[in-house]
Amino acid sequence: MKMRFWGVRGSIPSPGPHTMRYGGNTTCIEVRSDDDSLIILDAGTGIFPLGQELLKRLPVRANVFMTHTHWDHIQGLPFFTPLYIPGNSVRIHGGYDVVAGRGIDQIVDVQLQYSYFPVREAEMRGRIEYATVSIGIPVAVGDATVTPLLLNHPVVNYGYRIDCNGKSVFFTGDHEPWSNIYAPEDEGYREYQQIVDQQQAQLDASLAGLDLLVADSSYTAAEYSSRTGWGHGTLEGNIAWAQRLGAKKLVCTHHEPTRSDEDLERAFEAALETAGPGQAGDGAPEIMLAREGLELVL
Repeated sequence: MKMRFWGVRGSIPSPGPHTMRYGGNTTCIEVRSDDDSLIILDAGTGIFPLGQELLKRLPVRANVFMTHTHWDHIQGLPFFTPLYIPGNSVRIHGGYDVVAGRGIDQIVDVQLQYSYFPVREAEMRGRIEYATVSIGIPVAVGDATVTPLLLNHPVVNYGYRIDCNGKSVFFTGDHEPWSNIYAPEDEGYREYQQIVDQQQAQLDASLAGLDLLVADSSYTAAEYSSRTGWGHGTLEGNIAWAQRLGAKKLVCTHHEPTRSDEDLERAFEAALETAGPGQAGDGAPEIMLAREGLELVL
């Protein structure tokens, strides 16, 4: 498998001189399976430059897997140029939001209304299909298998594990580790902690043998206390998670949009220092920051 990162910022695009090194586009990751099947993870603003690159080799056959439908993960979709070209085919996969009572097709339909965008889906010339994903039910894309796993966010959010010929990657989308809503002295604390531990253990078991973990690492541990419930992870927490999983590599992404490249590197180095020497030991994961243009081969 091959991966290329086209958007690595979270929440809102943040272009400018202070984000040039890592990039200012929001989440979009290109995955190519061994037989060159195209899988796209999320459609943040990074999908626009990806679309321009894809125009070099037509027709485009793409499977877009949406982790969730917050703006920063879908806002680039109307600007994905292959959607406008006859002969191209794009299948958009996403979850069904039981709270809103909407599937991915209905949400995209709203996004492409004239109130929000000057071109309706009916006016696009490429073929667009929709597919609803379900927890733990694998989807075959060429010689790859994509398995959705439900994570923790204020809206339904699926992480996606991709397996291809013995190699594997998992992308969290946006994810905040489950935590206990009770204080330790409260009556319900112990029972609820068992539920939290079970959820995490089930997720960890689903990620056994992982080669690459790509994780939402928006905050530092110090910042997290004032952002609890916003649905995002921390650098320190994901380093510990990758170590626990035995993943070979961790890529930290969804960078906080107010953080400059220099601030991002300082926060990352501090997190590595907090993790201690074990993070660099034999068998420990290689850890890096996502940046636009980063290419990985598994």
